[in-house]
Order: sequence, then C-alpha cells, then structure tokens
Amino acid sequence: MGIMSSKNAQENGNGINAKRSKLYNSKVTVVLGAQWGDEGKGKVVDMLATDADVVCRCQGGNNAGHTVVVDGNEFDFHLLPSGIINEKCVSVIGNGVVIHLPGLFEELAKNEGKGLLNWQNRLIVSDRAHLVFDFHQQVDGFQEAEKANTGKSLGTTKKGIGPTYASKANRTGIRVGDLLGDFNLFAEKFRSIVLSYQRMYTDFNVDVEAELEKYKEYAEKLRPLVKDTISYLHNALKEGRSILVEGANAAMLDIDFGTYPYVTSSNCSIGGVLTGLGLPPQTIGDVFGVVKAYTTRVGDGPFPTEDLNEIGDLLQTRGGEIGVTTKRKRRCGWLDLVLLKYTSIINGYTAICLTKLDILDTLKEIKVGIAYTQNGKSLDHFPGSISDLGKVQVEYITLPGWQQSTEGVREFDELPKNAQDYVRYIENYLDVPVRWVGVGKGRESIINV
Repeated sequence: MGIMSSKNAQENGNGINAKRSKLYNSKVTVVLGAQWGDEGKGKVVDMLATDADVVCRCQGGNNAGHTVVVDGNEFDFHLLPSGIINEKCVSVIGNGVVIHLPGLFEELAKNEGKGLLNWQNRLIVSDRAHLVFDFHQQVDGFQEAEKANTGKSLGTTKKGIGPTYASKANRTGIRVGDLLGDFNLFAEKFRSIVLSYQRMYTDFNVDVEAELEKYKEYAEKLRPLVKDTISYLHNALKEGRSILVEGANAAMLDIDFGTYPYVTSSNCSIGGVLTGLGLPPQTIGDVFGVVKAYTTRVGDGPFPTEDLNEIGDLLQTRGGEIGVTTKRKRRCGWLDLVLLKYTSIINGYTAICLTKLDILDTLKEIKVGIAYTQNGKSLDHFPGSISDLGKVQVEYITLPGWQQSTEGVREFDELPKNAQDYVRYIENYLDVPVRWVGVGKGRESIINV
C-alpha cells in the first residue's frame, strides 16, 4: 500500500474528526480557579448549575472549601459538587477525586440540616476514586511536623490528601471499588498499607479491626451511590445533556504548574478535568476562570504582590479572608495580572468571572501588577522555580478607585465608571473577556457584563 498524500491524509483526518464530533451532542463547561484558590468558584458553579444536568468534581478532596449562599443559607462544600443545591441536577464525584468517607457523610448530614434535599438519588460516586483514610491524615500531620522542624513547612490542610495521592502513585492505594468488592481482599490491602506506615513512623497507631468494622458500615451506605462514572458521563454527552465541571483548588496550586512544592497533590488545571473524569479533549467547551479582584493565598510560598501593611489588612478584613477548610487567615495583596496571564495560557480561559469587586469599594487608588523584573530586566515568562519567583520585583500600574458601594448594583452599566474601567483593563491585558462580575455573597450579586 502506498503512502497517503498529505492532502488525502488531511481530508481523511477531517472526516474522522467530523465522525468523532457526532459522537457527542453537547460540550462540557469547566470552572477553574485562576489564582491560589478561594476565588469564589462555588458561587459561580451554583449559578451555572441552575441550567446544568450534571455537575462534577474531578480532582482534590476535602482540602477544598466552596461556599454557596442561597436565600440567606450558607452551604459549605468540601467533597460535594456545589451544584448539588440544584434539585434537578445530578452530582458526580469523579475518579480523580480522593474521598474521605467519614468527611463525605458528615458533610451530607451537615448540609441536610441547612436545607439540602433529595440528594440520595442525585449523587454518583466513581468506583475508581481513591479512599482517604484517617491514617492518611495522621501521616499528613507527621510529614508536616517533620517539615516544620526543618523550617520547610508547606502549610497543608492535613486532610490526608498528599499521602493518599502518594499511595495512588505507589500503586498501594485503595479505591471505592475495592471497598465494595470482596471485603476480605479490602481488609488485606488495608492491613498492608497500615503495616507499611508502621514501619515508617514509630508513633503511628491504628486500631485496624475497629476501622474495618467501620468500613463495613460505610460500604453499605456508599453502595447505592457508586457507578461507573466514565460510561455515565459519555452517555450523558451523547444524549446532549449539559455537564458542568467544578475544579477544586486552583491553577497556582497545580502540582505541575503551581508554585511547587507549595501546591496541592493533584492537577487542578484543565488537564485534571480530562484525567479526573475520563473525558476526551474534544468534549471541552467553555473554560471559565474565576478571578478574585485582588489576590490571596493560604499557607507558605512566594506571593509577589502580597501587601503586609495597611492594604493587606484592609483586604483581609473587608473580604472576610478566612479559609473555609483551614480557618486560617489568608494572605492578601494586589491583583497580579502576570500570574493570571500565565494561568490563562495553561487553561485556555474562554471567559472570566471577576469576584469580590465590592471589597475594593473604599480604596482611593488601586494597584495592579503588570510585569515582573529581575536584576533590572523584564521577564518574558512566569518563573518556574519558587527561588526565582521570590526574587522578582513587581511593576505596578495605579488605577483610580471609585469610593462608593457596588454591593447593590445589578447591571454592569450601573457600576461606577472607575469600576468599569478596572474590569476593562483586566480583560484587555489578558485578552480574555470578563463575562461576570461579583459584588456580594449571594448568587444574585453576580452581574452579567
């Protein structure tokens, strides 16, 4: 057989692509954090979920914290997709998520008390998701204490996320399907991983038999929720159903692209959506980056635009910057557009939701980081090492503030002109449209641009 000409190959390829596109009658919409987390993703997902058929979590665990305010009720989600508030919507916890079952059922009970209804028939858990055990959390604490002794603490949430992903990579992890299969095999795997940690840590202590009894009960509670989520999602796409993916954590906490090692243990950029749910790239439609109108981060690590003085204190106080999961104060500073340009090229944002604009209402002037320099030279890329990032000097532009409340505004044209100009400056710099602006806690406070 002769070699196919480039023209014929292209035509053949186009035909194949056309056939592939016909496999799916809808696209997946993705919501991702564009900074160091806590941007307000939960609120955006809650807003978009009103029109979604399925909302998915694709990575991370209960180290994430998303707050949703509906009719004055404040829901805190850590493992559950924020879209579970929508009673017409199915929520999927995908294979890339690591699940602490005690935390999951506690979260369900807590939110039931706040008004979460009829979740039993609307929550699906992947049989391929890995389990976080209490002993993973114990190990997380040991590892963080060891790092603290050397002055290199990472500031983890100590939720056992890192040790669980390490077990997964080491191929010693335990998945949901293992728990629901032959319990004797599950118990054997459980004992084996406990034994390996006992060899590593002298203070490690687990009542294995008591834990196994607990997990017999968890298995029966979990069983009705578990499905093959890969086939479920592909069938949903073929049927033309609307699928929304809620990224946990954020791009600058991504294990590959974030400020390593001050990152989480999963890929919380666009690639994690594909591997965490079993989706092919051609199914991805809109990718919405959620951006706080200033910058925050929890824990240690470089933060070029951090303000340790009056402005940082004001942003922390006005913004209520306390971590949903950690309860630690967030570090605060000016908006960093260099950072956002970097996460935008990685994730391919099709639009942005700019949240917490109202927190800037009292400022006379607002600074925005627009370039990094090092040794007097402008950098043409975002530094890959924390050592280099810690040495950059930030070049700022100063924009006039608006010094009036935006909290009651519900139309973009009704925002103060300087507030509108701030939004337009951001989208022009990033070359990505700002589609929504948030000026308050509730879903009704998100303005269409």
